[in-house]
Amino acid sequence: MSIIQLTKRQEEISQIVQEHQPITGEKIAEYLKVTRAALRSDLVVLTMIGLLDAKPKVGYFYVGIDDQKNEYNHFKDMKVSDIMGIPLTAHQTESVYDVIVKIFMEDAGCAFILDEEDYFCGVVSRKDLLKASIGGGDLSKIPIGMIMTRTPNITTVLEEELVLEAAETLVERQVDSLPVVRYAENGKSKVVGKLSKTIITKLFLEIKE
Repeated sequence: MSIIQLTKRQEEISQIVQEHQPITGEKIAEYLKVTRAALRSDLVVLTMIGLLDAKPKVGYFYVGIDDQKNEYNHFKDMKVSDIMGIPLTAHQTESVYDVIVKIFMEDAGCAFILDEEDYFCGVVSRKDLLKASIGGGDLSKIPIGMIMTRTPNITTVLEEELVLEAAETLVERQVDSLPVVRYAENGKSKVVGKLSKTIITKLFLEIKE
């Protein structure tokens, strides 16, 4: 299969852009009678596969399937494992202070938390750490497990998942990064990587070039 299967709304967006290009995301949303936020994931997908092009302060243009670059045929089959980054991890018994140091030393947006058997059990963001700092207490004595968001209340992606599908998940969940996991026979998962908006953006720019 050389062409990705579009949803009904993605087909409608493509038609609107063809008829009114250049057109802003806000105008597309008006035609479809939805919010701009509701279209975000569709516009990301259509732009990443090369069907649409976008220029800042101008709007979206229709490129068309026939004009897509050859690189797309490779990109559409790319898996998360092909582009995932190295995850920043910490154990749930480590102190909040130690995790703060790790995050800022690595300039990471979050840390994925592991249990005593190195299975994935939670995530902590910079916002979580800020709240803990404001709350007072000795951060060197508070285990990170006390303030983390625990599984299964965390969205993850699998390493064999397609990049396009994972990118949609990133946008829909409105997060900066997601843990890439591999499930063990006991149903628990191991963190094997991370997928971030930065990684997706860099890939997108490579394809555009």
